[in-house]
Amino acid sequence: MLDVALKVLEKIEEHGFKAYIVGGFVRDYLLGNVTNDVDICTDATPKDIKMIFDNITLPRMDYGAVRVDIKKHRFDIMTFRKEISYYNNRKPMEVEYIKDLKEDLMRRDFLMNTLCMDKNGNVIDLLDGKDDINKRVINTVGEAISRFMEDPLRILRAIRFYTTLNFDLSEETRLAIIQTKSELSRLSYQRKKDELDKIFCHTNVKRGIDIIVELGLDKELELDFRHCVYSTDLIGIWSSIEVNGNYPFSKNEKDLIEKIREVRKLDNLDNKVLFKYGLYVNIIAGSLKGIDRKLIANKYDSIPIKTKDEVNITSNQIMGLLNMEPSKKIKEIYEDLINNILCGKVLNNYEDIVDYLVSTYK
Repeated sequence: MLDVALKVLEKIEEHGFKAYIVGGFVRDYLLGNVTNDVDICTDATPKDIKMIFDNITLPRMDYGAVRVDIKKHRFDIMTFRKEISYYNNRKPMEVEYIKDLKEDLMRRDFLMNTLCMDKNGNVIDLLDGKDDINKRVINTVGEAISRFMEDPLRILRAIRFYTTLNFDLSEETRLAIIQTKSELSRLSYQRKKDELDKIFCHTNVKRGIDIIVELGLDKELELDFRHCVYSTDLIGIWSSIEVNGNYPFSKNEKDLIEKIREVRKLDNLDNKVLFKYGLYVNIIAGSLKGIDRKLIANKYDSIPIKTKDEVNITSNQIMGLLNMEPSKKIKEIYEDLINNILCGKVLNNYEDIVDYLVSTYK
């Protein structure tokens, strides 16, 4: 990935412009973390970039940004700029293209994200971001309250980095978050959920949730963690907390959350429960109750059938065998048969199934 990114810088510079890898990729490179998310800053304008590269997708040229796909890698390329003003404390209303790298870096969120890398792989540190990385501390670029007022999403980004990088918040950053946390209400629920997802799916999730509660962000985010059970699964976390209904969960997420909440009240080692809700839901619900995942998985592997399709007789065959027309009764018979197979009272082979149905219903 780095080799390809450096080639992109070379190509831009071959056309007479300056270009640098900037932000999280350089930070993670110094930390020894692998990432495929590469941002590039340059004094070339979006129109210039379009002249250099053919495969541009999803342009955001109004904000000085374009996206380029090269060798199955994606690069976000942004022109050096100043953001003149913000709309609804989130998106810049106006941007001004500039030629100075340092001035461009001054608009960024945290010092640790201001590091750059040139085409030769040299790390450029104009704002002492390395010092914060070495100290493992999160400081904003410039005055913290102003940074968070400009864009309150930075509050959640700070919490994410606190969680995923295991960095600490500087005292100024911590106090500024407390003073500006009410600004979180200005963010869309989608933007909030996107950041929370990144926190909740991390192995260090407890650290993240603890700081959210400690700083009082839970109330601003309209989340109740009082009954939260820490899980290594994103949906497991969401299912164990109370959430404002405006958070935009997909249909699949909603279904899983509902099922996990249901099955937490049941026996996750019961054959019928395993059959009805499936392995994933039972493992997540069971893990929230402290049941070993392997125990649930092994029990699931042992159940005689895992789907209705595995039953060795069809509804049509049952109707023919019992000389019955389609009705709710057939469905009841089929469900009774499944329950008896799951309980081990009927073996899942055609002969035993026929014997059971004839002796019970004919």
